[in-house]
Amino acid sequence: MIVHTHAARDGFPVGHEVELTGRGRTFVREVAGPPGAPTVILLHGWTATADLNWFTCFAPLGEHFRVLAPDHRGHGRGIRPNGGFRLTDCADDVAAIADVFGVNTFVPVGYSMGGAIAQLVALRHEARTRGLVLAATAGYFASSRDERLNFLGLTGLARLSRLTTAQARSWVTEQVYLQRKTHSLADWAARQIASHDWRHVLEAGSEIGSFDSRPWLSELAVPAAMIMTTKDQVVPLQRQMELASTFGTPTVTHHIEAGHDAVFAAQDRFVPLLIDACQQVVQHASVA
Repeated sequence: MIVHTHAARDGFPVGHEVELTGRGRTFVREVAGPPGAPTVILLHGWTATADLNWFTCFAPLGEHFRVLAPDHRGHGRGIRPNGGFRLTDCADDVAAIADVFGVNTFVPVGYSMGGAIAQLVALRHEARTRGLVLAATAGYFASSRDERLNFLGLTGLARLSRLTTAQARSWVTEQVYLQRKTHSLADWAARQIASHDWRHVLEAGSEIGSFDSRPWLSELAVPAAMIMTTKDQVVPLQRQMELASTFGTPTVTHHIEAGHDAVFAAQDRFVPLLIDACQQVVQHASVA
C-alpha cells in the first residue's frame, strides 16, 4: 500500500512511502516511463540508497522503461526490520513492491550488493523475472581468509551496535563511512548516508561475505546482461567474469574502463550501456 507520495523535486523523480504487508515500510522512487513500457527495478549497492546509487540513471532510463527504485533494508528510508538483515528478505521485498505497484513481470537491475539481491530475486521469483541486468557485481564476494575475516569483523560491529548507546552508534557511522566518503559528496548525499540504520547496514556486510550463487545460478532460465567495471578495486574483474560464465543462459556482456563508482564517475559511458543492457534482456525475453 502506498502511504504517502512525495512530488518530484531537486532533480529526483516522484517518491513513495510504501507499506509492505507483514514486512514494513520502505521508500520507492518511481518514473512512469512511456505507456506500456516494461518495468525495471533498480537495486542499489551496500551503504548506498536508491538516490545515491541511481541518480544519474532515473531520467535516461525513464525514457524507455517504467522505473522503480527502493531503498533496501536498513539503508536510507528502507525497512527497519525487527530481526537481522538478510539478502533473501530484500529479494522478497522486491516482489512485494512489484505487487504494490501492480507490476507482474520486471527486470531486476542490480549494482554491487544489489546484484546479489537481483540474483536472489531471479531464484525466488523466477516466473516474474523478465531478465537480469547486473553491474559491478559477482556471484560471491569473499574467498580468501582475509576477506572472510573482514566480513566477520563487520558481524562483530553489528553485534556491538545492538548493545551500545545511540552516541556510540553515531561514532560508528562517522568512523566507518562518513569520514572516508563524504568529502566529495553533496550535502544531500551525506544526509542520506547518515540516515542509515548502521546495525543492519553492518549486518548486510556480513551477508554479502556469505553470499554465493555459484551452486544454483546456472539453473536459472532468464536472459541476463552484465556491465563489467574493468578497473574495479571492490569487486575484482575476474569475479565479474566468473559470474558471467556461470549463467545457464547466454549472457550479454559490456565492459567499461572504470572503477566501482562507474555509475556516477563515468556516467556518460555507463548510463548508455545500462539502457542498452536493459533493452537487450527485454528483447531476448520477448523473443523467447
